[in-house]
Amino acid sequence: MGKEVERKFLVTSTAWRELAEANIRILQFYLAAGPGRTVRIRISDGGSAKLTLKFGSKARERDEFEYSIPLSEAVEMLDFAIGRVIEKTRHHVRHRGYLYEIDVFGGPLAGLVIAELETPEDVPDEMLPDWLGREVTGESQFYNASLALGGIPEIAA
Repeated sequence: MGKEVERKFLVTSTAWRELAEANIRILQFYLAAGPGRTVRIRISDGGSAKLTLKFGSKARERDEFEYSIPLSEAVEMLDFAIGRVIEKTRHHVRHRGYLYEIDVFGGPLAGLVIAELETPEDVPDEMLPDWLGREVTGESQFYNASLALGGIPEIAA
């Protein structure tokens, strides 16, 4: 089991693009979701798949279990997806020694760009990159499960 400690931010400019190290196409969907728990499948670049279980209701910290699964089984489970299937491209960007994962959403969520910073320590605001906008950690409408199962946040509409 791992602890997922993350902060989420809206991204307000494209200045990060010149710093991107990697691009991963992601297809992500949920099989089950309830208060404080989710079961998710993520297919990366059409070549690998993971099953992830997340538990906890704290905004910044949750318990996470992740397992590789056969791609063919992940594709088969698409038939059991609840809500919308999320399409996004994840970009890895380093800034001041920290790795930011920037998700550029497609499909009905096109226009939404969210950066995640997973780190156990608090990063002071002055260490954050200028291209980050408002912090949305704890705002449930910007979490992937809500994006799949709920409405589209106004910023992405």
